[in-house]
Amino acid sequence: MAATKKTAVRKAVRKAVIKTAAKKPARRRIDVHSHVVPAELLQAIEREPARFQMNIETRDGSQRIVRDGGHAFPVFPEFSDPAVKVAGMDRKGLDVSFISPAPIVMMYWLGVDAAAEAARITNDGIARMVAAHPDRLKGMGTLPMQHPDAAIAELERIVRDHGFRSVELGTSVEHEQLSEPRLRPVLKRAQDLKVFIFAHPYSSTPECGTEKYHLRNLIGNPLHSTIMVGNLMFSGALDDLKTLKIVLAHGGGYIPYQIGRFVHGHKVRKDTKQDTRTSPEKMLRRFWYDALVHDEAALRYLIERVGADRVVLATDAPFDMGEENPVERLKAVKRLSTADRELICSGNAMKLYGGKL
Repeated sequence: MAATKKTAVRKAVRKAVIKTAAKKPARRRIDVHSHVVPAELLQAIEREPARFQMNIETRDGSQRIVRDGGHAFPVFPEFSDPAVKVAGMDRKGLDVSFISPAPIVMMYWLGVDAAAEAARITNDGIARMVAAHPDRLKGMGTLPMQHPDAAIAELERIVRDHGFRSVELGTSVEHEQLSEPRLRPVLKRAQDLKVFIFAHPYSSTPECGTEKYHLRNLIGNPLHSTIMVGNLMFSGALDDLKTLKIVLAHGGGYIPYQIGRFVHGHKVRKDTKQDTRTSPEKMLRRFWYDALVHDEAALRYLIERVGADRVVLATDAPFDMGEENPVERLKAVKRLSTADRELICSGNAMKLYGGKL
């Protein structure tokens, strides 16, 4: 009888352990940097290319988006087909992706009516893609930032109607920095709504010396992020926006690796202190940084410098400058604890999102 009771107890305990394990949420791998161009926007551009100042060209059976003035890039199936997006995520070992517009369709050059329409079409298209795979995709909206009142109205709409918890903003709005007082109300409203910002380089204008060899991207993208951060830091904007969450693309540009120069300049130059007394060293952790640096040593340094609680996974899908193996890239980083890996893979993104994914 005693043996029978012991066996029954062991079975009950085993069943309880299995039941508890089943309730424990699986670890998730979350990508915060994945691009789309919804079919609705592509169709709108085809119908009215003059209104949006860009068009869709077909060459050798492939489409590409061409902005007036010549800047162009290909149209990938992953841009508008949520099933293809999810298949790409599966290939890369990802569970959830925040999908944001490709930078060329931010359309910061348009007048207020066309810009507001483009943002609405894009955001509604993203919401449709999310609805097809709500457990895998999360929407990241776009705003007509060059028109702050329209941007606030669209921000409030996508939070109310679509439940978006994040927006992608260009690191600049044409030639205007996000730190400018005129744009501050948009950032404040995002802060009030607890919407986090994913800041992505926007300008397609080459800097001097970056006209060839794809340097406009290789050098220009990190440079534009660095310029944005410098202006946000030294302008006092971060002092004003104390709880706004901002994620920086491409490992934060050059900021984590040149923060010492910012700190030194703040100590010795009067003009760097004219709008803020807060040290750039303290403001470094006001940002989150995606892990898209393409190098294990650089990623290790980034994590050590800003903290594992400030780094998130990223792919930049479907572009060729993206990361095909984000999880494996993180695994290659030496001396990284399991807890830190879990923060980078999911915990930090969940904190930014403000809840379960």
